[in-house]
Amino acid sequence: MGENPAQLPAALFSLFFIVSLTTLSLGSWFTEMAMAQNATTIPVNVGVVLDMDSMIGKVGLSCIFMALSDFYSSHGYYNTRLVLNVRDSKDDDVGAAAAALDLLKNVEVEAIIGPLTSMQADFVIDLGNKSRVPIISFSATSSSLSWIRSPYFIRAAQNDSSQVPAISAIIQAFGWREVVPIYVDNEFGEGISPFLSDALQDINARIPYRSVIPPFASDDRIVAELYKLMTMQTRVFVVHMFPTLASRVFAKAKEVGMMSEGYVWIVTDAVANALGLLDPSAIDSMQGVLGVKPYVRTTKQLANFTNRWKTKFQRDNPTIINADLNVFGLWAYDAAVALAMAVEKVGVSNRGFNKTNNKSGNSTDLETLGVSQNGQELLQALLNTTFTGLSGDFRIVDGQLQSSAYEIINVIGTGRRGVGFWTAANGIVREVTNVTNKTSKASLGSIIWPGDTIAAPKGWEIPTNGKTLKVLVPVKDGFREFVKVTTDPRTNATTVTGFCIDVFDAVMAQLPYAVPYEYVPFATSDGKMAGSYDDMLDQILNGKFDAVVGDVTVIANRSNYMDFTLPYTESGVSMVVPITDNRRKNAWVFLKPLTWDLWLTSFFSFVFIGFVVWALEHRINEDFRGPPSYQAGLVFWFSFSTMVFAHKEKVVSNLARFVVIIWCFVVLILTQSYTASLSSMLTVQQLQPTVTDASELVKKGEYVGFQKGSFVEGLIKRMNFDKSKLVPYDSPEEIDQLFTKGSGNGGIAAAFDEIPFFKLFLSKYCSKYTMVAPTYKTDGFGFVFPVGSPFVRDVSRAVLNVTEGDKMVEIEKAWFGQTNCPDSTTAVSSNSHSLGLESFWGLFLIAFVASFSALLISTAVFLHNHKHIFVSDSKSSFTARIAKLAHHFDNKDLSSHTFRRSETPDRTQSSSSPKADGGAPVDSNQNPRATSEPTN
Repeated sequence: MGENPAQLPAALFSLFFIVSLTTLSLGSWFTEMAMAQNATTIPVNVGVVLDMDSMIGKVGLSCIFMALSDFYSSHGYYNTRLVLNVRDSKDDDVGAAAAALDLLKNVEVEAIIGPLTSMQADFVIDLGNKSRVPIISFSATSSSLSWIRSPYFIRAAQNDSSQVPAISAIIQAFGWREVVPIYVDNEFGEGISPFLSDALQDINARIPYRSVIPPFASDDRIVAELYKLMTMQTRVFVVHMFPTLASRVFAKAKEVGMMSEGYVWIVTDAVANALGLLDPSAIDSMQGVLGVKPYVRTTKQLANFTNRWKTKFQRDNPTIINADLNVFGLWAYDAAVALAMAVEKVGVSNRGFNKTNNKSGNSTDLETLGVSQNGQELLQALLNTTFTGLSGDFRIVDGQLQSSAYEIINVIGTGRRGVGFWTAANGIVREVTNVTNKTSKASLGSIIWPGDTIAAPKGWEIPTNGKTLKVLVPVKDGFREFVKVTTDPRTNATTVTGFCIDVFDAVMAQLPYAVPYEYVPFATSDGKMAGSYDDMLDQILNGKFDAVVGDVTVIANRSNYMDFTLPYTESGVSMVVPITDNRRKNAWVFLKPLTWDLWLTSFFSFVFIGFVVWALEHRINEDFRGPPSYQAGLVFWFSFSTMVFAHKEKVVSNLARFVVIIWCFVVLILTQSYTASLSSMLTVQQLQPTVTDASELVKKGEYVGFQKGSFVEGLIKRMNFDKSKLVPYDSPEEIDQLFTKGSGNGGIAAAFDEIPFFKLFLSKYCSKYTMVAPTYKTDGFGFVFPVGSPFVRDVSRAVLNVTEGDKMVEIEKAWFGQTNCPDSTTAVSSNSHSLGLESFWGLFLIAFVASFSALLISTAVFLHNHKHIFVSDSKSSFTARIAKLAHHFDNKDLSSHTFRRSETPDRTQSSSSPKADGGAPVDSNQNPRATSEPTN
């Protein structure tokens, strides 16, 4: 509490001095320990084979030295130290092999970093396998170098094939259908070719041509190859070669005009990674080029290293200005670090080579090459080494660095600009963190294409050699409204017209560019068709013609070998048969409106209703009395006369009136429905096809027709028609003649063809024939192009514009005219079916319930009024009582008001008449039967 504040600074200064002194002491101790450890470190010889005159070689070597310096400065406690033995391959395959042999035989290196190129590595790898020394290359990326074939080869870089999916994704995003790869003629260039071909095939793109350029091709050779490319339609090129050769190719491409609008150039990572090493003039000739390169995430460690490397590289190479650190330098750095870590894991035991006897004394004798004792362990240590390096995660799988995301770049101005990324999981994305799972050009940033345009090229153009499209057309003997080929006998000039030709002309006129083309008939020297339609389409497969226009149907097996545009006609194969007039030939048509079950139900209902009305009226109505035969006839007469409401008998019972009202309602509906159905049959249904089912024709062995040369013949055979029953025809007139003859007289019973042909046929003969179902689905007529033709997409789009507009209507009217024939399918489909019981059972149920209820009520009343027959006459048998009851039912019910009114004047008259039997008056009371049981 009593401390002096003035003493506080002095105390703090003393404390700071003590801490500083302690820190210096500890630093000195650690320095001494490190020096002691360095004194005990074991040097390990490692070879480096690089081309010292190339920029990649210089960049790689500087990164390797800096990697070991950085690594051991932070891992001073390691027991091993890599000692680099650098050899210059002098950009020569044999030189690289000689340098490696010298390192293995004379220096006995434990590993070799390098060489630069895949061709050099192919030589050196064999030496490494023989001596069991790992060969670690950070720049030999060719897919032809296999770890399976060469187990001691480790590719500390990404395989060339890993970038192929990114390139194919770009091509798919822009919808390009043809791609020409341009690659150097060596193992490096050829290594990517099969992978690119497979990837393009997966996205329905094709490679029409491969441009192979020798490594040391002259400028004239390059220009000649570029001129050859200019004569082709394809305008999408993928360049895979060394940067020096690529810069020459692009310079010449600019000179001949191939870096202008409409062209697409995509470079692989071999060029994209080295853009910073190219001259400004080379960059200027590559404006608008797209490229893919491995994506390296920017970190503080990478930024720090880049600054230090630029300083060191500029100091070591003062003549090189503004050098750019590329991914090869980063891979070289990580490869050196991985090797240092692996050597430390293996340790120093059993180091050295097993020597063989050197009888010749030749230092380059391969037979005396020793075998490393640590090679196998060192190889396994390298394969198991994982860490986060400057280029990202370092992990060797199957002998090579695992692929990561790729950056898509666009060469603009003096450098490059990133426009997107590609990842195996998400495809093309704008940012690496985005998740889209799709391949779309919308996921890319704005791209400046060759010619300084932002409009994406369509990937093909009309070739500059002035080639005219050769369009093959069929020669038809019939149905010439579709395609008509005429030859002028004087000039021998051929003219092609027709519906299909006019549609094609209209479609090509819709294209946004001019396409020269000419029609070539598929004909023999005498003007006849040179084969079937399939033979004509084979000309496309053989590459003799560019397109086929005509009445060619789009079917599945054809689409496997050629590309069709969208169809421009109605689709389907149908059957045409003759029609007959059933109205004139059927005398029993009046029975057809109702089915037999409805006829029988109606008949029994009439009889039942007649019986019910008779039972209700018999005891009280004189009209329903008389002899038995008269009453039986009355039952039928009364019920059936209700159909025309002609019954004259009066109905006096309320129950009978109720039944009659219900029944008249049923009869009204039934008769009206019958009348309507019969009228429909006699007026609307006039024509019916003779056959409606193709299987019926097969069972009867009928002859059927098909158009000669059409695929319909195969369709009919698959429907189990016998080949001998097939009759070909050429024209609508011939179809009519075959139908007229009939199937039994050298004609046909039915014809199968496509709907457009039958519509033309029926427009002339609609009164005699009709189309019947089913319709066998096809895709209609389409224009044919070779597989992968760039025309297909644009022509299909133009087909839609033509078919949806007025132009198509004009063309149809011009060739097919207008017909007044009704739609045959409508006439056949209007067949009126007979009325069945299912439509009226509700009415019959109502009538039955009403009649039965009335009959039940009347019976109950009658039994109640005559119950004394069962009570008073109990000694009689049951049969006798039933007979007596029936006798009472047959008599008149004089208690009914109908009989009381009719007998009143009779009684008045009888009271003043002479006496019966002697003049005595009759007393009805003395004879009870006088009122209750009168005679009939």
